[in-house]
Amino acid sequence: MSIILAIESSCDDTSASIIKNGEVLSNIVCGQDVHRSYGGVVPELASRQHLSNIVPTVEMALKQSNIAYSDLDAVAFTRGPGLLGSLIVGLCFAKGIALSQNIPLIEVDHMRAHILAHFAEDPKPKFPFLCLTVSGGHTQIVKVNDIFDFELLGQTIDDAAGEAFDKTGKILGLDYPAGPIIDKLAKEGTPNYDFTTPKVDGFNFSFSGLKTAIMYFLKAEMKKDPEFIQKNMKDICASVQKKIVDILLSTLERAAIEHDIEHLAIAGGVSANSELRMRFQVMTNEKNWNSYIPRFEYCTDNAAMVGIAAYYKFLNQDFTNHDVTPSAKVNWN
Repeated sequence: MSIILAIESSCDDTSASIIKNGEVLSNIVCGQDVHRSYGGVVPELASRQHLSNIVPTVEMALKQSNIAYSDLDAVAFTRGPGLLGSLIVGLCFAKGIALSQNIPLIEVDHMRAHILAHFAEDPKPKFPFLCLTVSGGHTQIVKVNDIFDFELLGQTIDDAAGEAFDKTGKILGLDYPAGPIIDKLAKEGTPNYDFTTPKVDGFNFSFSGLKTAIMYFLKAEMKKDPEFIQKNMKDICASVQKKIVDILLSTLERAAIEHDIEHLAIAGGVSANSELRMRFQVMTNEKNWNSYIPRFEYCTDNAAMVGIAAYYKFLNQDFTNHDVTPSAKVNWN
């Protein structure tokens, strides 16, 4: 029997979840609109918003689950990677609950939690499986041999896929976050424009050069026609989205073939992208591979994925000392 309160505060979403015996009872996410006018997340503003949001978010998760603080067996938090100020808020709040209730503290890695979000519901992936994890700050291919055995096969060497969407959106004059907007516009457009595919070793990714290529392409076209973007917005979005998805899936396919793995998964905020989900399903069906795609609420940053990761650590009695500090960068050692 285990009831775990999980807290996620790695970026600009404050989230709390109650996990009972590995089952998600609640998963509350409170976003932040304060960053919209800046075209990206402002770290100082994010941490201040977490301070305002964390108490009501946790209270709502408890209320929705009909759970009291005294019922908790452990409290989990995201240690990193993420924005340092934001991580501190979640960590300190978790420490306070753990001390007040005399219960264990469990630290969770944000990227591993994205992968283990697949275990929040059935069907669960079979080991070993490959997971393409794509978010605003990270793009990785991970071989998952077991719940606690992760092998990083490749990652971005510069910008992540989510950054490519958002930075392109900024060039196009779209609102932030641009990823969902590009996804929506792309559905009505045609991918008429081709962009170069970055050459990267192994199963790594690079999206910085793609962003630059898009910028120079648009500048050249706007010299010919200042209204080029407005006239061709949907086709531009469709072309950009197709190229990003091409890069992601072609690399994942190569990794699956080389490692002889037939169980594939996607995770992270960008895995909510409709074209990525559709083409991932098509690719796995054509190859007769098994595919796993989490529900939308488990794709973006949320505490349920943190709670699921914590549940398995709880079963393993893997607890954290109170001298723990947040980690802004990912560590796969």
